Amino acid sequence: MTTTRRKFISAGAAVGATALAAPAVIAQAAPIRWRLQTYAGAALGAHVCAPAIEKFNAIAGDRMQIELYFADQLVPTSELFRAMQSGTIDAVQSDDDSMQSPTEVTVFGGYFPLTLRYSLDVPVLFNQYGLDAIWKEEYAKVGVQHVTAGSWDPCNFATRDPINSLADLQGKRIYTFPTAGRFLAQFGVVPVQMPYEDIQVALQTGEIDGVAWSGITEDYTVGWADVTKYYLTNPISGAWIGHFFVNQERWNELPDDLKELFKVCTEQSHYYRQWWYWGGEADLRVNGPKLQLTTIPAEEWAQVEAAAEKFWEEVASESEIKAKVVEIFKKYNATMVKAGAPYRY
Repeated sequence: MTTTRRKFISAGAAVGATALAAPAVIAQAAPIRWRLQTYAGAALGAHVCAPAIEKFNAIAGDRMQIELYFADQLVPTSELFRAMQSGTIDAVQSDDDSMQSPTEVTVFGGYFPLTLRYSLDVPVLFNQYGLDAIWKEEYAKVGVQHVTAGSWDPCNFATRDPINSLADLQGKRIYTFPTAGRFLAQFGVVPVQMPYEDIQVALQTGEIDGVAWSGITEDYTVGWADVTKYYLTNPISGAWIGHFFVNQERWNELPDDLKELFKVCTEQSHYYRQWWYWGGEADLRVNGPKLQLTTIPAEEWAQVEAAAEKFWEEVASESEIKAKVVEIFKKYNATMVKAGAPYRY
């Protein structure tokens, strides 16, 4: 068949008209949107969470954006897990203990008493001693994706009155984590739970006597150093174990490259905290003008260390998974002690 010049021009005009009628640019699908709530208030969250989310949003661009909420803005911290599990919140940054996860590993989140000496212990335990696989398996059972684990600061007392002996802990109302409170109760501590943002006023009014929630960097950053006077140098634990979690359905819906981007940004967040807290703890102990340092003598503090080992055995007896984690802690710490300085002194 031959095509005449007239037919060719007519056909071209029709195509041109169709093209002109269509939008000049095909509309792009709306970006994926998540809501993530951190355990941290705004002042602390600016360090421990916001940089990671800002990096993710900048790189993901119009493909995905995460809205960040700070402590208790959407739901109370104790309800974070349930809200994420149900999909009310898409993702969470927290420890297992304070958000009361219904898993076998929850008791080890936050500050498990005297298991860790340094912040670097946490990534080694998760990446070389098998904790990452255990956490992922346990959270998969309850419809949540465990993404990454990292370490935060050590746990020390900041109080209104000086603590120079174990006897000074008697009757002290202390804001702390559920598991830490359970352990410290044997020394007369009265554990207190309340909204994170209420802590400073509670310290100021005397409703509570102190906090065992963080190291000295956080005490200064969030204002607790302004309403306490003393800082006990004996640590309950050398590092906090915390994580990023995602609702499993939301995680499964993500393309693989966005999953990897989220992982990378959270790992960068863990790295930031490692040096921010490590340097901050030392600097503020030496140069911080607000808190006076006190210390319980080593021979007396040995009672706490011995009690911690009994506590481990108590927890290990509760389930096979808990026994497995405790055994990993024991193996790890034995290796560190045998390795000597600088791993353990």
